[in-house]
Amino acid sequence: MTHAKLSLGCAVWAYRPWVGEFYPHGTRPDQMLERYVERLTCVEGNTTFYALPSQEVVEKWAEVMPGGFHFLPKLSRRITHESDLTQAGALTEHFLERMTHFGEALGPVLVQLPPHFGPHRFEELKRYIRSWPHDAHRMALEVRHAGWWEAAPEQALCEFMQEHGVGRVLLDTRPIYSGEDNPQALSERKKPELPVHPSLTADFSLVRFIQHPDPERNDAYMDQWVKKVALWLEQGTTVYFFSHCPVEDHSPAFARDFHRRLQAVGAPVGALPWDAVKDPPKQLGLF
Repeated sequence: MTHAKLSLGCAVWAYRPWVGEFYPHGTRPDQMLERYVERLTCVEGNTTFYALPSQEVVEKWAEVMPGGFHFLPKLSRRITHESDLTQAGALTEHFLERMTHFGEALGPVLVQLPPHFGPHRFEELKRYIRSWPHDAHRMALEVRHAGWWEAAPEQALCEFMQEHGVGRVLLDTRPIYSGEDNPQALSERKKPELPVHPSLTADFSLVRFIQHPDPERNDAYMDQWVKKVALWLEQGTTVYFFSHCPVEDHSPAFARDFHRRLQAVGAPVGALPWDAVKDPPKQLGLF
């Protein structure tokens, strides 16, 4: 068991309002990734969902990522949202080849299926998972169709994922749906309201925790995740935990708060790189 079993991060790194709070004053956009990796230990590669970066860009990003840092790319929407998965072999191969240039920094690939991809397409999904090069690339699967939470489809899906070593993405949006106000009401990319069944289907777990801008609305759910993640870490499970808030300004502070709560219960997490940063800028307060 090592402290590297936990990777903690946010969904983005190039966010201008973090300058002066999460990043030092004067940080340029082209310096943000370098500052980010000095503070957190993984990042969700949402950018790869919309456009495949060039090999040169991937290698440039990888150069600034220290040992133990992980980039978790999201599979291209051309594959997950615009294709029949059984016809996406060449696109998948091209995408994964590009991701290999991250080297040791490459984490699991996030395969996020659209809300209309339900259990009626299970055979298509199974063929795609069977064709995936699992020895070279770990897959983390996120499903969003409500049918996957019915007992029989969920059991069948989890058993098949476990058979192939595919990690189930655990999306928790409960905080933002916990009251009448929804902080993502004006967002063009709303997170769905779905049940949370924190099951393990591989030797790693990927948690995407969507938090409310009001810290008090997150507390009960945060404590539940602290207990669950601490247990998984004790059992030797690798955990990739992403803090994400519709008001992105708060995401780094929430991630740091989660890490401190894990430390408070004695979870095997060690220190964040952030703790070693000298003269950090004023961070957004939680309390």
